[in-house]
Amino acid sequence: MKRNLLSVTARKRLGQVVYHTFMILLSLIMIYPFVWSVLSSFKSSGQLYGGSPLDLLPKPATLDNYKRLFEVLPFGKFITNSIFLSVAMPMCMIAVASLTAYALTRLEFKGRNLLFMAFVATMMVPSHVTLIPNYKIVVDAKLANTYTALFLTSMFTGTNAFNIFFFRQYFLSIPKDLENAAIVDGCSRLGVFFRVVLPNAKPAIATTAILSFRSIWNAFLWPMIVINDYDKLTLTVGLKYLKEWEPNWAVLLAGASISIVPIVIVFLLFQKHFMSSAMNSGFGGK
Repeated sequence: MKRNLLSVTARKRLGQVVYHTFMILLSLIMIYPFVWSVLSSFKSSGQLYGGSPLDLLPKPATLDNYKRLFEVLPFGKFITNSIFLSVAMPMCMIAVASLTAYALTRLEFKGRNLLFMAFVATMMVPSHVTLIPNYKIVVDAKLANTYTALFLTSMFTGTNAFNIFFFRQYFLSIPKDLENAAIVDGCSRLGVFFRVVLPNAKPAIATTAILSFRSIWNAFLWPMIVINDYDKLTLTVGLKYLKEWEPNWAVLLAGASISIVPIVIVFLLFQKHFMSSAMNSGFGGK
């Protein structure tokens, strides 16, 4: 009996060792290209082109690639534009999505479920399918080459449909008794939303903030089509022009490394709420 217990314990430990070893190796394989890209941005052209892919450390490290990056194109302006859009647009998207989701969750009106299914259906339509109609609308409305076109398409197209779906499912997990108590105390419906619902939906807000920020920050095709003015270009579109102006891959890696930093910072800031939302995402029923 004692031997059997020991053998079971030994098997469990062996299984854990194998599992963790496999996961560590898999993590290293996934992280390696990212680490190589960042460290290669500090290498000279000779070391980058003549060195081995397994040679990670720059010898010696240099900032010439980053200096060249800001000399070729106005990358400071590109970064400013991307930060502005990636902060302002998610805020607008969250405001529209949360209000819409609350109406679909708590307000009783005819066709509510049908309207919700229509929102969900837009998630199934690839953005490339609506690219030409959206551009035609933007041109007819004389909004081409303006940030207004980017704001409107992000808030009122399929891009924001997931946020509406996510908020609705999360609001379903909030007890109605909290809202009813606030209404009895004389709180209006909007007051309930801002004072009761939103404070209890911080994990959902953090999750949509991270995902929306990442989506806007990495957006390429639509900003490239709509925006034509150099002073209004985003960082991702600027990297496309950098490839045409600068043949040195070390400089391109420097630009790509800068584009990664804001996403990492945003995730670290909202990590606590994001993980809480992942564990308690509110995908339960009514």
